[in-house]
Amino acid sequence: MGLFSAILGNAGSVSQDQLLKQYGQLLIEGEEIELGFKLIRDTFIFTTKRLILVDKQGLTASKTEYKSVSYKSITRFSIETAGTFDLDAELKIWVSSELQPSIRKQFNKSVNVYDVQKVLAHHVL
Repeated sequence: MGLFSAILGNAGSVSQDQLLKQYGQLLIEGEEIELGFKLIRDTFIFTTKRLILVDKQGLTASKTEYKSVSYKSITRFSIETAGTFDLDAELKIWVSSELQPSIRKQFNKSVNVYDVQKVLAHHVL
């Protein structure tokens, strides 16, 4: 992930091994990491059981919030691919009965958003 892309708030892919080293203690027995993405300090991870959002807080990022969203609570989602002049792709996720998307993430062009869509479709549908 390039620095310019990260500054714009666009997520880039992170390897499963790297995610497992950092966040393996969050997983339950039988749960595996499928995909993961990192922004400047925040990370979001698609596992076989849930979506984990890691939010590093404060100037020093010493405080961290780990939010788990079960796939069964996701009511709908959308992806928007990157275009010629629009350099980022976007993911929107609606949780429960929310009218507006509860989760919005932008990806840099190096991320295949169709892979993200496949994981969500597999678990939500």
